[in-house]
Amino acid sequence: MERLRLAARWLAGLSFMGVGVMHFVATEFFVHIVPPYLPAALWLVWISGVAEILGGLGLLIPQVRRAAGFGLLLLLVSVFPANVHMAINEVMPTTGPVPVWTLWARLPLQLVFAAWVWWVALYRPKGEKTES
Repeated sequence: MERLRLAARWLAGLSFMGVGVMHFVATEFFVHIVPPYLPAALWLVWISGVAEILGGLGLLIPQVRRAAGFGLLLLLVSVFPANVHMAINEVMPTTGPVPVWTLWARLPLQLVFAAWVWWVALYRPKGEKTES
């Protein structure tokens, strides 16, 4: 089970870092999905991109893993309004239309991501005392 958790940790870390980098590579896409009632969309995209990169990297470093896990959970909560905005207003990605159901599917998927972060960063099996 520990091997699976280690693999899941690396996959989560690399995934968050990859998506974080995409905030700088495909900035227009991310700016496009920021709800219009939030100020400074470009800055919010950059800040969340940096947070994803640092959080993903933090998952891989035992000394900061728990802090990174809490940070990523806060990030998932803070970007949730963008997912809701996309679903309610049928905001399509700048790359082209997608089925509307996929916009709604993103909402519960955030819970899956949160559970994933919790399992790889915050969960401690009985008897585990140190970070691995």
